[in-house]
Amino acid sequence: MARLAGVSIKTVSRVVNDEPGVHPATAERVLAAIDQLGFRRNLGARNLRRGSSTGTIGMVLEDVGNPFYSGITRAVEEVARQYGRQVLTGSSDEDPGRERELALEFCARRVDGMLVVPAGMQHGYLVPEMRAGMPVVFLDRPAGDVVADTVLVDNIGGTVLAVRHLAAHGHTRIAFLGDAPDIFTANERLRGFREGCVRAGIRYDEDLVAMGPHDERGIAEVLRRIGEHRQPATAVVAGNNRITVHLLRVLAGRPNRPALVGFDDFELADLLDPPVTVIAHDASAIGKAAAELLFSRLDGDTSPPRRVVLPVRLVPRGSGEMRP
Repeated sequence: MARLAGVSIKTVSRVVNDEPGVHPATAERVLAAIDQLGFRRNLGARNLRRGSSTGTIGMVLEDVGNPFYSGITRAVEEVARQYGRQVLTGSSDEDPGRERELALEFCARRVDGMLVVPAGMQHGYLVPEMRAGMPVVFLDRPAGDVVADTVLVDNIGGTVLAVRHLAAHGHTRIAFLGDAPDIFTANERLRGFREGCVRAGIRYDEDLVAMGPHDERGIAEVLRRIGEHRQPATAVVAGNNRITVHLLRVLAGRPNRPALVGFDDFELADLLDPPVTVIAHDASAIGKAAAELLFSRLDGDTSPPRRVVLPVRLVPRGSGEMRP
């Protein structure tokens, strides 16, 4: 490249790294040579030589294809861009082994910090990196065995709202379809469902609770079972957006449908018939809060670990207002 531009290697280095002291005409020749040869800077190697950041943060999610996590990712990218960082992402698929593999791969790439949606309860493998100064923020769920910054939503309060809303519309037999009980959010939402029953003065019936994971066939069986109960459920609380979508597919075309409140909003929920009542929270707010917390640590904030709980809200649209 230096030979093609007719300059020294030092001059090429100055142009590539935007350093002063190069005549504009000379810089143009170097840039033309760069374009001709297809040169790309190795930012990671450059930053490591300088002993500074690699310009990246890592993010381990459950599933980047889930719209909820897509919203989080976009918000994190927006914040990272303001700080001149790029975001590396990967999906754990709810597999603790895959979560660990991804996180350690990001560590090996020397990311400046990491955001993790935990798939498991063992996070001691990150302790050496955290002790070495790499900030880690857990979001949507807390870490299992380390104390670290965490950003959550009000899972318990959300299902309390859902039950209270259905009870206010005359429902006393309410079912709950949740995710696997070893998942933090699923367990918290089940706790909220129980608390909501108590607050609404209705009986909590274990026979009307089904914890996942769920698919359409399994949900169809659950609906059959609770429908044949001596006191069948007239309303359902769905524990997350995927369960809600599976449930709607099973219910499609059925003349007698239970009232429904889903936890998590989802695209087109307001255009269905009936439109779906949801417990909504802002995925972008989760991503923004987590990213800003991470960058505050990178900027030198050494205060004790924080636990941020973001609010939820009920969005009544029709499915949750159906009476028994």
